[in-house]
Amino acid sequence: MKATATAHPIQGLIKYHGLKNPKQRIPYHDSISVCIQALSTTTTVETLHESKKTEITINRRQPNTTEKKRVETVLDKLKELAEYSGSFKVVSQNSLEIGKGLGFSASGFAALSLAGAEALDLSLDKVTLSEVARLGAGSATRSVAGGFAIWYANRKGKSYAEQLETAKGIDFSMVIVPVRSDVKTDEAHAEVLSSCLFKARLKNINHMLKKMKKAIFLGDTSTIGLLAEEDTLNLHAITMTGKSHMVLWEPDTVRVIKEVIRTREEGTKAWYSMDTGPSVFVNTYKENAERIAKRLFEMGCEKVLVSKVGGMPFLTGNHLF
Repeated sequence: MKATATAHPIQGLIKYHGLKNPKQRIPYHDSISVCIQALSTTTTVETLHESKKTEITINRRQPNTTEKKRVETVLDKLKELAEYSGSFKVVSQNSLEIGKGLGFSASGFAALSLAGAEALDLSLDKVTLSEVARLGAGSATRSVAGGFAIWYANRKGKSYAEQLETAKGIDFSMVIVPVRSDVKTDEAHAEVLSSCLFKARLKNINHMLKKMKKAIFLGDTSTIGLLAEEDTLNLHAITMTGKSHMVLWEPDTVRVIKEVIRTREEGTKAWYSMDTGPSVFVNTYKENAERIAKRLFEMGCEKVLVSKVGGMPFLTGNHLF
């Protein structure tokens, strides 16, 4: 059987940093994100006869050993749930192939989990699908949830995400600036305990989460943007003070940050945000988004996109093979 799913990547607002249990991809603390409607991953999964080997293609290339293992971890869990002993053909394609830190691992594993479950004729509830996707990428839990979502590190013994209640018609838009990088961000997550700042993050994180949830519920875009910017600086400070002193920012990252600050000083409400990577999100009101995007493009950014809030993953008949 063949099935295809499309999912949206996420921007971390109150980001997760580090994994308490790397094998199960369980984080140290809860986190909150928003799905990006303008970006997506589409994945087709087909069951094969058990005598064949699983075939995996990601963005028109064969995955490396680490990437393949992550995909197979999710597929193995689905096989266990379905009591299936065969193999698969998997083809996955992102809508954008430049930029690091845009959340495509989240959308990739959310789409893989939904398409894989459908190909195996598995009817999974949202919590189980979220937990399966988590085995490939922690943030995939929030792509599964869609919209503004919270990922629980531990809720009654489970680690999954659910969509947050959001103000109707929230005036929120994202400007996305992809920035290229070869840095492996998994290394940054592995080093959090070596930063002298990580304990301070854990001490403050619940307060930040509470404020962000309230801002999303009220549709308070200014507070959402301000908190996401503050959390960005906190996260990257930890990364920079870990044992490898990893600096994930590129020169274009700093240029965009400074331009956003100038824009704000001129009276336009906008705030920068970054996940574990150099690409930049600019959170703002809808009326400002196109103007900010034009300004950043004219400044010399290779590509700039404007996005609404994305929804949950969905099945489609537009198969990739």
